[in-house]
Parts: sequence; structure tokens; C-alpha cells
Amino acid sequence: MRALEPLAWVGPAVLLIAVVVLWPVIEMIRSSFLKISRFGVVQGGNGLANYEKLFGEKDFADIMVRSVIWVVAVVVLTVLISLALAQLFNQHFPLRKIARWALIAPWAASVLMTAIIFKWMLDPEVGVINQLRMKLGLIDAMGGAAADQLGDASTAMPWLVFVAVFVSVPFTTYALLAGLATIPSDVYEAARMDGAGRLRTYWSITLPLLRPALTVAALINVMNVFNSFPIIWAMTHGQPGYSTATSTIFMFILKGSDIGESAAMSVVNFGMVIVLTVIFLKVSRWNKEVT
Repeated sequence: MRALEPLAWVGPAVLLIAVVVLWPVIEMIRSSFLKISRFGVVQGGNGLANYEKLFGEKDFADIMVRSVIWVVAVVVLTVLISLALAQLFNQHFPLRKIARWALIAPWAASVLMTAIIFKWMLDPEVGVINQLRMKLGLIDAMGGAAADQLGDASTAMPWLVFVAVFVSVPFTTYALLAGLATIPSDVYEAARMDGAGRLRTYWSITLPLLRPALTVAALINVMNVFNSFPIIWAMTHGQPGYSTATSTIFMFILKGSDIGESAAMSVVNFGMVIVLTVIFLKVSRWNKEVT
């Protein structure tokens, strides 16, 4: 009986994982091989037809490439900005505590609410950003007073990336701040005694010792950004056409017309997340010892 005692502690967690994670994944994969009406009625097996239809979509390749670019752009910018902010907030300066609390605001607010606010700010007629452009004399340079920044992919995607970075930076910064707090001060003292400058110290000491926290923060961002839905949906609905849609948005759009094809897109998404995660872990050398 004593050998079974650990099950009393592990069992509930395993059951929760099975119900919340494994079962939906199994159902998702199973649904991708079924013919399902738009009302959710299963009409029998469909073999690989859902995947064939999905891969035959003329926008599929562009959407997948855009999804990877979206993830890379948001995560790289988020990490770079967060590294700078974490280093800044790790220093002692007046009102540092207030500045740290202020940084939480974009993270604490609803992502959907933040996206809607930026959409209003970018309104071509009454948006505050458009009004500011007028006051700064930038209207002609940015397409005129009626220019819709979210109406064209060339201007909409940078704004979508900006908002995604805006809501991702607080968590990443605090994760890196936690990592900086674990670095012993005597390491920096030894570096100063050896005559290392600030840049050399940061590159050779801070970044290597910060790698565990940086890896975790970046990995969470990769998964969150790839599966991000509220920002793009609230601001552009993936339009015009599918020019601002990522795979997650495309999956949701497909659900309205073909649930089986949408399930196939979900499986592809799931695979892409795994592939991106493996690539990231390989590149980051997460299991290498810091020397």
C-alpha cells in the first residue's frame, strides 16, 4: 500500500492533465479525419480530405510563412526591449518602485481591451493617432487624412506587432528581473577587479547567467504569440482578405464553413508549435551548462 501512496498526490495532477490537455488533443486529431457540418453534426469519416482541402487553399502557404514571421518579429523585439528594461529596473533610481508598477499595466489589462483601444486610436477619422499625425504634419507622408492604417497589410502588420510587443514586454521584463536577482554580486565584483568594462561584463557574465530565465521567458512568448488570437482578430479580423491573418486566425475563420478543415488546421498549428519550440530549444542550447 505504501508504494501506492504517491498516486494520491500525483494522481489528481495526472487526471487534470489528461482531461484538460490530452483529451482535447485527441479529439482535435480525431475531428480532423471526420466530415462535420457547419452545425457540428458528424457525417462520417473523411479520410485525408480535410488536409487535402486545407493544403489546397491558395492562401495557406502565405499564412504559414506570415505566422512564422509574426512569431519571430514579436518574440525578438520583446526579448530585446525586455533585456534593456530589466537592466534599467535592476538599477537604483528615484521612483523605481512606481516605474516597476507602471510596467505591469499593459500586462494586467485585458489583451482584447488593449487591442480594441489601439484600433480606436488608429481610426482614420477620429483616432487620436491620426489627429496627432495631423498636428505633426505627417499626414501626407503617411497616406493622407483618410488613410486607414489597419486597412492595408503593409501598415497593419507593423501595428499588430507593436501591440503584441506592448502586451508581452511586462511579463518578459519581470521574468528577466527575477533572473537578474539570482546573479550573485560577488561575480560582478570579481569582474571589476579583473578590469572588465560594463559591456564586457554584461556579455560575458550577465547574459550567460541570465540564460535560464531568458530561455523560459522566450519559450513562453513563442507559444503565446503563435497562438495569439485577440490582437489580430480585434484589430483587423485578418483582413483585408487574409493579408494579416495568422494560422490561428485562419483556423477560426475556417470553423464557420468547415469544422473538419478547421480541425485539420488545428493539428497543423499544434505541430508548428512543437516544431518552433524544438528549434528554439536547439538554438538556445537550453540544456548546456553555463561555464
